[in-house]
This record gives sequence, C-alpha cells and structure tokens, in this order.
Amino acid sequence: MTRDTAGRTGIEAGDLSYTQAWGRTQALIGKLEALAKGAPQRVALLLENRPEMFLHWLALNALGVSAVPLNPAWRSAELGYALAHSEARLVIALPERVAELREAAQAEGLDVPVRAPGEALPELRSLSGTDRQSEEAADRECALLYTSGTTGRPKGCMLSNRYFTMMGEWYAALGGLCALDETGDCLITPLPMHHMNAMACSTMAMLANGGCIVPLDRFHPRSWWREVSESQATIVHYLGVMPAILLKLEEDPAERRHRVRFGFGAGVGGRQHAPFEERFGFPLVEAWAMTESGAGAAIVANHEPRKRGSACFGRPLPAVDVRIVDRQANDARADQPGELWVRHAGSDPRRGFFSGYFRDAAATAAAWDGGWFHTGDIVARDAEGDMRFIDRKSNMIRRSGENIAAVEVEEVLAEHAAVAEAGVAAVPDEIRGDEVFACIRLKPGSVGSGTAQSLAEALVRICLKRLAYFKAPGYVAFVDALPRTATEKLDRAALKSLAMELLDRAGCLDTRPLKRPVPSQAA
Repeated sequence: MTRDTAGRTGIEAGDLSYTQAWGRTQALIGKLEALAKGAPQRVALLLENRPEMFLHWLALNALGVSAVPLNPAWRSAELGYALAHSEARLVIALPERVAELREAAQAEGLDVPVRAPGEALPELRSLSGTDRQSEEAADRECALLYTSGTTGRPKGCMLSNRYFTMMGEWYAALGGLCALDETGDCLITPLPMHHMNAMACSTMAMLANGGCIVPLDRFHPRSWWREVSESQATIVHYLGVMPAILLKLEEDPAERRHRVRFGFGAGVGGRQHAPFEERFGFPLVEAWAMTESGAGAAIVANHEPRKRGSACFGRPLPAVDVRIVDRQANDARADQPGELWVRHAGSDPRRGFFSGYFRDAAATAAAWDGGWFHTGDIVARDAEGDMRFIDRKSNMIRRSGENIAAVEVEEVLAEHAAVAEAGVAAVPDEIRGDEVFACIRLKPGSVGSGTAQSLAEALVRICLKRLAYFKAPGYVAFVDALPRTATEKLDRAALKSLAMELLDRAGCLDTRPLKRPVPSQAA
C-alpha cells in the first residue's frame, strides 16, 4: 500500500508478501470455518480496497462461501436492498460502517449480523440443501457482484471460480502490448474491488503472473504520479475519466518518472487518447468486457494499429464469436452500427461468462435469447474487423465508470412531497462521460415561497442521503410535462432529447457542485 493511500485510510504503508497473505488467510479460515457447514452461503463484505477485503475473499472462497462485495458509496436504501436480495448470512464491514449497516438491515426486516474484522462471529444455523462439496469446484459460486439494471434494481451476477481463473489466464496470455513480465509485474489500480475490473481482472492477472497488485482507495489526480512512481508500477488500470483529468494538470517532471509499460482500460476520449500517450509515455490499451461476459468474450486492442481516437477496442480472438445486429436482428454491414451479441466459441457458449442473475431466471434467459448474450452496447465493425464503441442501447447512465439506473434515481426523487413525477436521463459530460439530468414535474403550488434553485438543491440532497453521491442529479430542470408513449409509459428516447434541449436553456439548474462524496463514500 502506498504512503498516500495509507495516510488516507489509516493503514500502515508497506508490502504484503504471498507468504504473509497465506498465513493471514489461513488464520481467517479458522475463524470462518463454521460458515462452511450446510448448503452454500454468502457473506457480504464492505471493506473497501483494503488488504482485509482480499484476505476475507480468499478465506471465504477456500471454505466454499461466496463473497458479496458492497459498494462503499452505497447508502441505506442500496445497502438494504443488496443485503436482502443476496440473502447474505453475515456482513463483515469497516468498524465505522457497522452501525449504518445494522440500521439498513433492520429497515429491511433482516436479522443478519454485522461484524467488524476481528470481532467474534455469531453462531449461524446451518442451512439445509445440497452440500457445496457435491459441486464441481470450478462451478461453485465465488462471488455475487451487483451491476445496475437498465430499467430497475441492480441485478446480482453469480460468478464462479472458473469465471475468475479464466480471467487471469486470459490476461496472462494476451501478449502484444499487454505482454506480462515472466518475473512478475506490479499493477496499480484506483478502481473498486466491488467491480469486476479490479476484483477479477486486476487481481487474477497478478495472481496468474505471480505479480503485485497495488489497490488505491480511489483516483486522486494530484498524487497519482507520485503513487505510480513510489509503487514502481509497470501496469496501470484506468477508466476514461482518468486520462481526461490528468491531461488538465500542469506538466510536472514527476509525471514521466515511472516504469509503466501500458495502461489497460476503457472509455478514453477520442481527443485525449493520442495526447495522453505522447505526454506520459505509454500506450492506453482499450478493451471491452462486461461483468456478465468476463473473459468468455472479452475483446482488447493490444496490437497495432489501435486506431487511437476512434473508440476502437480491437477485434475478437478466435475464442470469441461476435454478431453485430440491427433492430430486426439481421447482421449489420461493415461500419453499420448495431447491438453487440457475443458468446464463447465452441461447444460451451457460456464458458467464462457469469452463471446467471441471482433470483432472476427470466432476465438470464432474456439476456441469452437465441444462444447469444445480448450486450445492449451499440458498436460498429470496420472492413478490417476492428470494432468501435458507439453508444448504449438502454437508458443506462455511465458516469466516471459507475453504472446508474435512471429508475433508481427517479424513485428517490419522487419521495419529495413537491414532486409529481421525475424522469432521469443521461447528458454528455466531457470529463465523466455522462452526467445525470433530472426532469421534474411539480405538484401544483408546491414551490411556495422558495425558489427553483433551493428546491433543486433539496432534491439533490435527498439523493445524496439515500444514494451514492455519483447518482445524484448534476442538472435539474422543472417542466410542465414529461414525454410519454401511447401506452402512458415514460418515453425514454424523447426524455433524453428533452434533457439535451434543456441543457443550454436558462431554466436548467446546475447542481454538480453539490455532488461531493460524504466521508463514508470517499472510497
């Protein structure tokens, strides 16, 4: 752990060797072994990007218990939903979050114990059902990761041991610009362990390589190059927002005092790709994958020409089957945009993919309709076979790498007594990709003596209290009506167009300055 991250989290800086990690994991296994009795179980973890997160995950996995990483930025409504939906039998959390998690569980009517690392664990009744030892180890659930749905609550992606091991094997075999050092690499990531990128891709790549992973508490632009240099990182993982921010900083000789061979990530802006590489001295290798796809259908632009600035993420390897289809499910022509459908080549099209959405067989079947996984991403493939990302099919908002379901924000906004109806859409943001735009229809006479600005701020503060800060509206506009379809459903396409029209009008209120993480959301 770097000194800057250690100072921010109150943990001693330094390295943890494989031998030390093994010893600490074995000690945790002894404390947690009672959880291995009976049918498969899950334990929720809110431990941020700290060593305890890695060690508890490994110890639980050794016992056949699935880990449910919780987003530290989640608030009461989100935490309560995840605990209830995941059927977690136990929560292990940072000491300062224990009380909050207990309240969230009680609000959902759950009797789930919450403990800080090192505290005595309660006696848990063994569950009846199929014993985990009867399952193939590779097929056992290793983790349940939540990914925002397009129109409703987050879905729980069941990820097997095979999912994780295939990710490490895939990364280690990439070669090209992503070739790993046989003596071991050092990978630094500011991305959170409750996301597939850090938990599966980064961690498993270094375990497969015998390398070192350096997890930061979050992305801090001012200390970024110092931490990269101090850690002697040879690989960095990024999201598109990071290059844009780093390019805005004043030039500093320290920014070239690094050992980085390549960056691995997605979403770098077209105008930032080449300038970043020229200024900082290493390639940003764009890739495509989803929590659902894992390494089963991952695609990466790790060979030249990478077609920088075109949102190109390479071409599929022989192990990946790809279709790009139009609205009638016909194969798109070269350079024609269409939805990306993927599967693993060969006799097992779901190899390396998620095992399904927990408690949602219908959504799993719909995602695999026709034997292909429907990604919801709009892409195009050129005459050379290279693919470029264009847009998302759904109304998903993706801000700084975080997926935000519009419905989730709308539900919270609607709780305010003045709100008759709320519609949320994405508008472009040069730095963060998307920003959250809220169109609000008020109840008659609800503004009273207050101002539109004060009401907008009150709505944003409700969201900040109930949801992760990044989900709160960055813009608010009060409208007379929201667009609806013939069946009286919210017309999402028209809503997005309306938001774009309102963005530059005088009545659009900029609430982005309010969107700051509270202390408990700072990870």
